[in-house]
Amino acid sequence: MSTTLARLAQTIESRKLENGGDPATSYVAKLFSKGDDAILKKIGEEAVETVMAAKDARVSGESAALVYEVADLWFHSMVLLARFDLTPQQVIDELARREGLSGLDEKASRKAD
Repeated sequence: MSTTLARLAQTIESRKLENGGDPATSYVAKLFSKGDDAILKKIGEEAVETVMAAKDARVSGESAALVYEVADLWFHSMVLLARFDLTPQQVIDELARREGLSGLDEKASRKAD
């Protein structure tokens, strides 16, 4: 896992209320204090903003806004992972497991489970 993702995951973990995160001084602690629905709502907002930025990039050829929005989406997804005591490494491991597997085959295997 990249050191940037690892450092960010550690910072997010430190913002959990049980780890001393203070909602008055930390955006992430404030999200944690509001619960799952607040985090999920934020991910939904960021996903929509990512789609809109991609559509704009398709027309303009400028991709900086798309990178910015994907960073926001990844960040909030990492907050959600931390909320459920999961790590970015677990997602990376899952992607590695799927590497070399046809997306169609992988999807079909989920239906069989």
